Amino acid sequence: MKDVMVIGAGKIGGAIASMLADTGDYKVVIADRSGEQLAKIERHPAISTATFDIADHASVVAALSDKFAVLSAAPFHLTGQIAEAALKADVHYLDLTEDVATTKKVEALAQNANRVFIPQCGLAPGFISIVASDLASRFDSLDSVRMRVGALPQYPSNALNYNLTWSTDGLINEYIEPCEAVVEGRLVSVPAMEEREEFSLDGVTYEAFNTSGGLGTLAKTLEGKVRTMNYRTIRYPGHQTIVKALLNDLNLKNRRDVLKDLFENALPATMQDVVVIFVTVCGWRDGRYLQETYANKIYAGIVAGRKMSAIQITTAAGIAAVLDLFAQGKRYAKGFVRQEEIALRDFLSNRFGRVYSPDALRARQAG
Repeated sequence: MKDVMVIGAGKIGGAIASMLADTGDYKVVIADRSGEQLAKIERHPAISTATFDIADHASVVAALSDKFAVLSAAPFHLTGQIAEAALKADVHYLDLTEDVATTKKVEALAQNANRVFIPQCGLAPGFISIVASDLASRFDSLDSVRMRVGALPQYPSNALNYNLTWSTDGLINEYIEPCEAVVEGRLVSVPAMEEREEFSLDGVTYEAFNTSGGLGTLAKTLEGKVRTMNYRTIRYPGHQTIVKALLNDLNLKNRRDVLKDLFENALPATMQDVVVIFVTVCGWRDGRYLQETYANKIYAGIVAGRKMSAIQITTAAGIAAVLDLFAQGKRYAKGFVRQEEIALRDFLSNRFGRVYSPDALRARQAG
């Protein structure tokens, strides 16, 4: 069994611990500074808990010193400190961050690492980059890469057509921070919440707009090789207009604490969600201009013996699959690893990555 630590005992951290422990191949310590959060973790013989403050660098390093890897499921503003502790403790490091600045810090730290540092291992960034890279590899030359992802309530019932499904801090960060995009072959910064579009999938109409972090490192990888590349978050129509009013007209973009309190006390959480993934790549192959598309919907269900939301399943499976591939010796020696270096075939054939398949959906619903 490989000893790993998951830092962050929220919904995603708990899901990661359950998935890994359920295999019998991992012994998991889940750590958090909140004893109340740790008390909510489901009991399992292969899961134990630890309480410490990430700000106490020496304590974190000591806790990591005998581990195979550390997986950060903590809020994005704490991720850099965990990466620093991983470097000092000489352990492998994986995270879920969508924050661009944090990923750049992790990349810098990885230059001096003897272990692998693999950021952005969730859904978006994460799986979405693996899919887009796979589609792009099928072309002789690229024209456009369009990546769309949304975690949505199955049964929207408020004006925002939205329920909280994951980290409120992460959600707000995506809605406010600048976004990366490739425009006419150049990597540029574009504003969040702009460039709205509508599309239909399976008879349902959605809107999508710029949000920060979703492109991950793929933007830099494909800069100069693609004319247009962008990432947009999927919502039901009407969401963007109201959120822009909150951010700009009420100036809540400069009062994140107020916006967080508003979201968490006015938008109920839900376990009845659906993750929508829609990636389209256009380019030239054998002299013809062609398009390839990946479209998928993942629903809530039973995984590792417990009911999980769709965002828990997809995010936790993303980081668990990457860890598992590495633990099985698939690749990577040391240093910084980009999501697009991971083969889609390997990911989907992995025992955790298989949750993205239609067969896995039917199994979860039957469970």
